[in-house]
Amino acid sequence: MKPIDIACIIDDDPIFVFGAQRLMKMSNFCKGFLIFHDGQKALDHLLPVLRGDIESAIPSVILLDINMPVLDGWQFLDAIIGIEVIKEVTIFVVTSSIDPRDQEKAASYSNVKNFVVKPISQDKLKTLSQQMEMHANN
Repeated sequence: MKPIDIACIIDDDPIFVFGAQRLMKMSNFCKGFLIFHDGQKALDHLLPVLRGDIESAIPSVILLDINMPVLDGWQFLDAIIGIEVIKEVTIFVVTSSIDPRDQEKAASYSNVKNFVVKPISQDKLKTLSQQMEMHANN
């Protein structure tokens, strides 16, 4: 499996972020990270980058928590849906929620590729990587 260039983690839980980064490094999942602890900071950085208004590294994948302060994951998705992007980004909702309504809501967003319940594991990371490869080949 070839590592992706940049993975973005949008999550307010520092323990999850630390663990996910460590696991991704150990699995050679990506070469670098963008980390945001709330949806607003992520949106402020990523929106102009995704539109091509400013030149900066565009992540290949976003791991997005839905329960965060300031701007939650749903609000983040609502803000980026429908914008013209210069590069498609694979988004996975990664959450501690086991509520089936959250899973259904995530599936209603065309840019969300999967719903993953925390904690993230090496097996889950491998599945995400395979889904990204399948998506890239279609």
